[in-house]
Formats: sequence, C-alpha cells, structure tokens
Amino acid sequence: MRNRLEYIPFILMASFVRLLPRTAALTFGGWLGRLGRFVQARRVRIAEENLRRACPEFSADQIDATIDAMFRCLGKSFVDMLRLDLYRGQRDLDRYFTISGRENLTAALQHERGCIILTGHVGFWEAGTFFLPQMGYPTGGVAKPMRNPLVDGYFQRMRTAAGSTIISSRKGARGILKALQSNMCVCLLLDQHIAGKGSVAAPFFGRPAHTTTIITQMATRYQIPIVAAFVYRQPDQTYRCHFQPPILLEGDLSDQNILDNTTLLNRITEDGIRQEPGQWFWLHRRWRPCCEQ
Repeated sequence: MRNRLEYIPFILMASFVRLLPRTAALTFGGWLGRLGRFVQARRVRIAEENLRRACPEFSADQIDATIDAMFRCLGKSFVDMLRLDLYRGQRDLDRYFTISGRENLTAALQHERGCIILTGHVGFWEAGTFFLPQMGYPTGGVAKPMRNPLVDGYFQRMRTAAGSTIISSRKGARGILKALQSNMCVCLLLDQHIAGKGSVAAPFFGRPAHTTTIITQMATRYQIPIVAAFVYRQPDQTYRCHFQPPILLEGDLSDQNILDNTTLLNRITEDGIRQEPGQWFWLHRRWRPCCEQ
C-alpha cells in the first residue's frame, strides 16, 4: 500500500511531463530543479563545501552559479528520464545528439572482450541507454534497484526501451562479466562513495575518496578495454558526447597497482567533470571523514 501511495504522485508527474512538448518539458525540469535548491538546504551546504575544497580557485559567485546550474541540470535530467522512451530512431539521434570518437568504441570492441564505458553522474548520463543501441552497440548498464518496485519498474522500462539491458548491482561482477563476455558495452559510473571491501581511498579532486575497485580489477585481470565518455547537456537542449581512445590497464592485482589504476580512472572522471562542473552531482557526499583520517 505504501509503495502504491508513493507511486501515485510519481506517475502523475511522469504523465504530465510526457504530455508536454520536449522543450517545454525540459524548461519545466529546469524550474523544478531550481525549486529543489530552495527545499534542500542541507544538500546545498554539502555542494558548497564540496566545491570550496575541490575547486579552491572558484570565487563565491562561481560556486553559487555552479550550484544553480547543477540543480537546473538535475531537474532537466529527471524530466528527461521520465520521457526517455520518447527518443526514437535515427532521426532523434541526429537531431539531439552530437557523437564523436565512435571509432574509439569500435576499436575497443574489436578485442572481443567487451568494453567498459567509464562515465559519471554528469549531464544526462542515462542518455546512453538510447543512443548506444541506436548506433548498433549492444549495451548494458549497471543500476541499483530502487526501494519502491513500482517506481523501479517504470525506470526499468525507460532504460530498456531502446534495447539496452539492465544489470542489477546486486549481481555484482558476475553480471558485468557475463555481459562483457558477450562483447557488450557496459556503462559503469565511478563517481559515488563506495566503502568497505572492494574499495580503496583514491585521490579525487585532490582528496581521498572511497572508490570501487570492481572496474580496476576486472579490466586488469581480463584486459578489458575502457573507454571514457560523458554526455554533456548543451544550451540548445541537445547533447554532446565524445568517446575517448580505449585504454588497457597494466600491471598485476597487487594492492598498490589497484590503487594506482583506480587513481588513474578517478583522474579521467575528474577531467570529465571539470569540462562542465555545473553538470555534476556536487550534492553527493563523495568525500567522507573516514577517508581523510
């Protein structure tokens, strides 16, 4: 009953934004995001602290503008996600997406070991579930099931509408490896706090941050190519994505090499965020006190 009661306002919101023209829906999402800034005071404080320490060169006005841009981007991405299955076919791919570096992704898959697409919560990170299958690449994305199964089912439908598959994070490395063995592109986000077994405190924006080692360990052990890519939202409501040249992680699975390679992947992610700092998830508690002791 609780799940159904939670689902009612969610599906009403989804139905409303799906009826709007795309530009109007995204404009509404931007307003919704800015409203979120005023009702999430604690998250705003987290974002301010994160930006002060990660980007000490930013002035107070730059930090404020970055936070404002972040909330607007998050609002638009939320609305975009509710409408994800409305992107269809080559026409929408050509109309809304500028994709470069496709040859790098093709080259990575020629190893026939699959490909890990390294990305983060930047711009509209869910867009790959549409444009990658549309471009002809078998695609899987790792996602954590949501607490409400009705809401989770809705987002599952959005993410798989264009042909992508969803790999539950509960299946861990086994599900990811199975997809890679089928020579699929597997999209993995590295920019969230992951503590405990299977993580290391690796530098990120100059501070130690607990980071999963699953990508490092799989890519090193099985020599799986990694291609970094970030989907940036453009001022004209289109998207820009560049696939970087593939990399193969070197060395063994010693603790030091795992840390070194995870640090490398964090640096690549950081560089992607620095291109559009107003499009990253600064309100996430990426850095925890336990890492800096």
